[in-house]
Amino acid sequence: MTARYRPLVQSGHARPDGALPLAGGPRWFSHCARHARGEAVTVVPVSEVPQDVLARLTAPREPVAGLPMDGTRIMGILNVTPDSFSDGGTDSSAEDSIARARQMLADGAEILDIGGESTRPGAPEVPVEEEIARVVPVTEALKGVPISVDTRKAAVARAAAEAGATLINDVSGLVFDPEMTEFCASSRLPVCVMHMRGTPETMLSQTDYEDVLLDVYDFLETQVHALEHAGLPREKIVVDPGIGFAKTLEQNLALLHGLSLFHGLGCAILLGVSRKGFIGKLSGETEAAKRFPGSIAVALAGVAQGAQIIRVHDVAETRQALTLWQAVEEGGHE
Repeated sequence: MTARYRPLVQSGHARPDGALPLAGGPRWFSHCARHARGEAVTVVPVSEVPQDVLARLTAPREPVAGLPMDGTRIMGILNVTPDSFSDGGTDSSAEDSIARARQMLADGAEILDIGGESTRPGAPEVPVEEEIARVVPVTEALKGVPISVDTRKAAVARAAAEAGATLINDVSGLVFDPEMTEFCASSRLPVCVMHMRGTPETMLSQTDYEDVLLDVYDFLETQVHALEHAGLPREKIVVDPGIGFAKTLEQNLALLHGLSLFHGLGCAILLGVSRKGFIGKLSGETEAAKRFPGSIAVALAGVAQGAQIIRVHDVAETRQALTLWQAVEEGGHE
């Protein structure tokens, strides 16, 4: 039975002898939780972790879309759709979307994630031509800025890349469109592989996991290997556990609690929790736009586990919270 090792992430200047850096960033670990199917989770020192696993846990992550991955980067969400769950229909024109994008950059976003198809539960598929028409004008206007295109279709990814996108963010994890893997490999652009079962229309009925943490890990590992086999280097791959996509409340919390496991893939981790339904369930806030306090709290919990990219709607509030949180974390010398 293959064992997986989840680093128990720590921070602070006083490191015990033998502690190792996490993914080349400021955090470190001296022990790991060992996960294996059918066995109780146990805690082991790094001396008992296989060397090939330690190599991936500790190796510095290469820059993604020109952004260093030695800390936390803020990705601003720009939905150019009429029906996204939180901010659909916010803008009435491409010019409005471009203005909103520039405000996000001024507020502290370092990369923008532009999406032309809603992935809220129950959302229908958008025709390729319509999705391109939504995404490309905004992408072209922002050329020169780090841009991620949020799409599961190779034709849309290709059009966005030609317009200046620098990262492909596939919420289907390369499953929806059989041409996406080859496109990502041939374009040599970095790609984010997210875990989702089914489609937005069907995902709420597909939450039967044996072990959600290990099942998601195994899926992402398979997709990373597929991209490598197609010719895309691992350092150009980002992974996202897909919080809120085909997961129950309890499964979302299990993934968030065990997020550091995914460092074992040797890829940067993207975490997207902003305004999601589970935050509303836990907080009692029914209006998505008012969930930013909970969104920030969960994002910072991910940062504490070494997530390199946090995907957010509320950029200014998240930037302020992250700045203060990091100042407190780094401010003392033990």
